[in-house]
Amino acid sequence: MYRIEIIANKSVEEDITDALEQYIPDILYSVVPLVYGRGGNDRKLGTSTWPETNFLMVSYLEDAFLPTAKAVIKAVKERFKGEGIKMFIIKSEENF
Repeated sequence: MYRIEIIANKSVEEDITDALEQYIPDILYSVVPLVYGRGGNDRKLGTSTWPETNFLMVSYLEDAFLPTAKAVIKAVKERFKGEGIKMFIIKSEENF
């Protein structure tokens, strides 16, 4: 099992969730809808100086679905090159 964390510009949230739900139909996830921070190129602070914001999605996937999730995020990143979409993968053991 893997924990995936996706951090991206709020503007692409729907594209990411729709694509994951399309290719992993039974995916379960949680979303933190408003995330502030500093990435490699800029800040997302929701202020007049740095008006954009991010969101965070967390999901636990069975091993078989990890390649699909990677392919989905890669495709979305290709469509939205400037949005700083990142996916982090952590090997996880299922809790009892």
